[in-house]
Parts: sequence; structure tokens; C-alpha cells
Amino acid sequence: MKTFTFTKNIFFAALTSLVMLLTSMGCSDNEDKTATATSEHNPFDHPHDFPVTDIQKHKFEHEFAKQCVQNELRNSVNKELDKERYTEPCMCIATFMMKDLTAQEAKKFITEHENPRSLQIKFDSAAYHCLQQKAQAIKGPQLFGKR
Repeated sequence: MKTFTFTKNIFFAALTSLVMLLTSMGCSDNEDKTATATSEHNPFDHPHDFPVTDIQKHKFEHEFAKQCVQNELRNSVNKELDKERYTEPCMCIATFMMKDLTAQEAKKFITEHENPRSLQIKFDSAAYHCLQQKAQAIKGPQLFGKR
């Protein structure tokens, strides 16, 4: 007897599920939902700006490296020696930043002579990258002569 009520409950559950499935399929509309999705304004989806030309990148690279060296020499005692020392890392930083340069950042830096916050963030990342390449191994004291 228990088997009979068990199969009876499964039959009613299956029948109820089938009816709900068919009614939900019958209620769907055939309208295209993508038309309404594209018309809505999405603040995170912005048109990508125009690519930066090679001339702008080259100009940015040299102007940024020049500005970097000038900033480093501001508090320097021996300017000639320090200029040679800072030229290579500043050029590395400018080259590293040039890879991700957007047209808006290039325009702000080259024509308006401004440093947007995005350039400051890229500078920090590039400085970390370029200066880590030059890390020298720390030499400990020689206790027992040369090894």
C-alpha cells in the first residue's frame, strides 16, 4: 500500500510541474529584449577614445623623461652627475607609461601641461617596475676574509 501512495504523490508532483512549465512558456513574449538594453545609459560602458599616434607617444616619452629629470634635480647638490644618473631610469619610466597611454592623457600632458591622476598612478607603477630592475644584491660583512 505504501508504494501506491508514493507513486500517486510523484504523479501529482510531475503533473503540477508540467502544467507550471507549459503555462510559463506560453506567457513569454517574442519581443527582442536587446533593443531596450542598448538604449539604456550605462555609465561604465564608455566609448573608447581614439588611439594615440606614434608621434604623440614619442613626444610624450621625451617630455615626460625631461620633466622627471628636472624634478629629481630640483634638490640635487651635484647636478651634472645626478643628471646622468637619473636620465636612464626616467626614460624607462616614460617608456613604460607610454605603453598604456590614452589620447586624453596625452592631450592633457602635452598641450595643457597637466598631470591627471591616472598618469600619477601609472607613474607609481612604472617607477616600481623600472627601479626593481636595478635592485642590487645586499652584500653582508665578510667575517673570514674573501671567499
